[in-house]
Amino acid sequence: MFLNQEIVRKKRNGLALTAEEIRFFVGGITTGATTEGQIAALAMAVYFNDMNMDERVAFTLAMRDSGQVMEWRSMNLPGPVLDKHSTGGVGDVVSLMLGPMIAACGGFVPMISGRGLGHTGGTLDKFDSIPGYSTVPSPELFRKVVKEIGVAIIGQTAELAPADKRFYSIRDTTATVESVAMITGSILSKKLSAGLDALVMDVKAGTGAFMPTYEKSVELAESIVQVGNGAGTRTSAILTDMNESLCPVAGNALEVRQAMDYLTGVSRPARLHEVTMALCAEMLVLGKLAPDEVEARAKLQAALDSGEAASRFSRMVAALGGPADLLENPDAYLESAPIVMPAPALQAGYASATDCRALGLAVVSLGGGRRRPEDAIDFAVGLTGLAELGRQVAVGEPLAMVHARTQQAAEQAVREVQAAYIIGAEKPAANPVTYQTIRPQ
Repeated sequence: MFLNQEIVRKKRNGLALTAEEIRFFVGGITTGATTEGQIAALAMAVYFNDMNMDERVAFTLAMRDSGQVMEWRSMNLPGPVLDKHSTGGVGDVVSLMLGPMIAACGGFVPMISGRGLGHTGGTLDKFDSIPGYSTVPSPELFRKVVKEIGVAIIGQTAELAPADKRFYSIRDTTATVESVAMITGSILSKKLSAGLDALVMDVKAGTGAFMPTYEKSVELAESIVQVGNGAGTRTSAILTDMNESLCPVAGNALEVRQAMDYLTGVSRPARLHEVTMALCAEMLVLGKLAPDEVEARAKLQAALDSGEAASRFSRMVAALGGPADLLENPDAYLESAPIVMPAPALQAGYASATDCRALGLAVVSLGGGRRRPEDAIDFAVGLTGLAELGRQVAVGEPLAMVHARTQQAAEQAVREVQAAYIIGAEKPAANPVTYQTIRPQ
């Protein structure tokens, strides 16, 4: 028999917890047997004393097993169950194309996504901008759409990793969010509850990244790869650049338009294309749908060129309650902002750096993101035509176009965009789009 306070004491004293102790403690989070004070105390003890890899695996599995774990074997799917998760950023619309592209190549993607918080946009908020699309379908409909179309992108249900929900909210109010061990458990417990064969993690590095430094991003990526594989799911991670918006667009309905333009071939911005292809190729190789990256990329390009990837997106939207002709008639369904105003460059030179986080916060202040979890979102607002780093601009040339609900909000966002860009005399060296891939040892 374990006592929660003894488990807290052991971790407070810097000792490693056993898998049984971790299971006991986490089990009490959902039943209420573990008190809020004990959760907060353990979180602080872990924050200061860390967890070794065995503890992290046990913690992740205990959180995963605190609720329902989906199983797909009984459905006899003719391909692997795959997913990717991103630590989030600005203009990161990858999931909307990746799911349909993987489905078009024979994978099955039950993607359980989150909402935006802080400066990062959330995949669910993007789908909420599509009228009728249900991000919380019944479990039966979710399974049916995954089986028939190969992809369904929905929100976390109350049944999946419920211990994480309570643990996270207490970490949030006790200043213990930044622990790599606990971040690993939080991300993976939710993802692994989807019953995956393989997972690829997109860990951002740069001024718009969740982790404060490049080194911390590497640490998180390595932790997730080790723990994911330790928990029995083939996992790898790609470190990608978030020193500027991933695509030239930020804002919910605007990003949905960009995703559809990408799938139909109207526009495929280079950095967005490279990150999407890199993550998709890694998924196909991990899922054994392609022998190597070269063949994986060829398969993906064929899925785009044939229109099959766009068709999967369209069918998924319709199957989850959205309009069947969204791809053909986006203007009929996606809200657009009444005021569109340029944010002119105040000096001439090269776009040499951006505070990517500040650009994300400009979208939030327009109403396109949340300051608090309960805030409503204005799907129409955001930024388009964001100047890429290295671009030469003249005085008065737009650094971005601001899409706003009111004149006042537009003017405020113009100032925020101008402040977020550094214009230099020299053309900067280009940032790599992907830095490194971390695979299991």
